[in-house]
Amino acid sequence: MSEFPLRSPSAKVGGIFHFGRMLDKIRLHAQGRLLAEYQANLGKGFDGSCVRFLGIDYGELAEQVRNGGGDEEILRWCLERGGRRRSEREIHVWNEFMRKLGWNDEVTDTLKRRKKEGDLEDRSDIQTMFQFIDADEGREVETDKL
Repeated sequence: MSEFPLRSPSAKVGGIFHFGRMLDKIRLHAQGRLLAEYQANLGKGFDGSCVRFLGIDYGELAEQVRNGGGDEEILRWCLERGGRRRSEREIHVWNEFMRKLGWNDEVTDTLKRRKKEGDLEDRSDIQTMFQFIDADEGREVETDKL
């Protein structure tokens, strides 16, 4: 399998989970290369959670990404646009919340359904949505302690 064109949701930009993956999706979509199954949720789900955390509008972010710039530059734009920098503690809480989604919470049923749909039901190492995404996209699953 060739390398999947989206980063893992656990890859960080500026210390923040999922941000780089969201930028990857925006860029691929602008190039007409984003897989169809990812297009319906642009700006929703984890993307929506991320932009709400940053205090920005997804449409404005997508426009900024299409205008160009590196990941860190775009993150700086978001932090300026969102009104304030997030503290290290806020970023830590955000990251831990996102990293553990699907593990004994309101997303658990969705994770179980997605594992079944992806023929990954027998994978006890997949306990979170981040782990599911990595497995589903052909990356090694990080099995650190929850």
